[in-house]
Amino acid sequence: MFVLELTYTGPIERVDELLGEHVAWLDTAYAAGVFIASGRKNPRDGGIILAAGDDRTSMEKLTATDPFMIAGVCTYRITEFIATKTAPGLDAFRQEL
Repeated sequence: MFVLELTYTGPIERVDELLGEHVAWLDTAYAAGVFIASGRKNPRDGGIILAAGDDRTSMEKLTATDPFMIAGVCTYRITEFIATKTAPGLDAFRQEL
């Protein structure tokens, strides 16, 4: 499991211009079963994505295709963790050490 934390590095006006493309990118990853949840941080200086993936390299490759990254308006911090406990609806994502 991964926490993908993005931080805006460009003007918020440019982020807003790219938002539609970013949302389409999110939708593709949701449809592929990779993303579990996502949303803006408060204050609005970036966002958080919870992702299920095989390895860090695949997450790095995926985040590199985010239109925000391509346009240079964000950076990603990728944190891997082992989800040993989950809410009942997230049983499919539970992992063992």
